[in-house]
Amino acid sequence: MVSKNSIDSIKNIYGKRNPKSHIEQRCQRLYTKQLDGLSTRQLVLQHAQRESISEKTAWADWKTVTAWNSTDLERDRVDILSRLHSMRQRLFNAALKKGQLQTAHMILDSLGRANGETQEAVNVNMPPALNIQIETKE
Repeated sequence: MVSKNSIDSIKNIYGKRNPKSHIEQRCQRLYTKQLDGLSTRQLVLQHAQRESISEKTAWADWKTVTAWNSTDLERDRVDILSRLHSMRQRLFNAALKKGQLQTAHMILDSLGRANGETQEAVNVNMPPALNIQIETKE
């Protein structure tokens, strides 16, 4: 028979668990798993199974992860355009190095649209269309 003192000593091997930190670590694991390309329901059900928690708790963890995603987007929104622009430029240079001219062309189109080049700007360089109609006299 196991005594109460031996059970307490076994529990103390890993230290006292802080429920908030345990929940936060569990949510962080779900946060990193969301990039696997699964649907939300699949992620939550896998999370519940992997962490041995109820589905309701897994949905609560997902709510926390969603809040983290929103705050991340708000923080990154300020400089996302400049980061996208630099990534497009790096991709363009890599495509040219490898001789992938079609990819380079698509990237140039993307850069043009991002910098305000729209269909109206392209139409300015085209000659105007002249449409003449002759009405009969009655």
